[in-house]
Amino acid sequence: MTLEQVQQTIQEEVGVLLYFSGEHCSVCHALRPKFRELFDTEFPKLKQIYLDAQEYAEISSYYNVLALPTILVFLDGREFVREGRTVSLHKLTEQLKRPYGMMTE
Repeated sequence: MTLEQVQQTIQEEVGVLLYFSGEHCSVCHALRPKFRELFDTEFPKLKQIYLDAQEYAEISSYYNVLALPTILVFLDGREFVREGRTVSLHKLTEQLKRPYGMMTE
């Protein structure tokens, strides 16, 4: 995946989750299935993109990813949520529920 492909996806989709992780990040690996389940059930119209920050260094640098995991959610082409290191699934759900509902109804 290239930076251009990520940017194009962000512009074309209703919403996009970018999940930056790392090979040696145990927290990243523990949270990923929980995020996948949350987004599959609560926000199914949001495109999910999982990126290894080291493998996709250009994309990570472009989005200023400084800690892992980092979660970026884009709605209507704009960054709406940015969470890094300690991420609350409950807080994220609350942040997205209303705008997601308005955009998808």
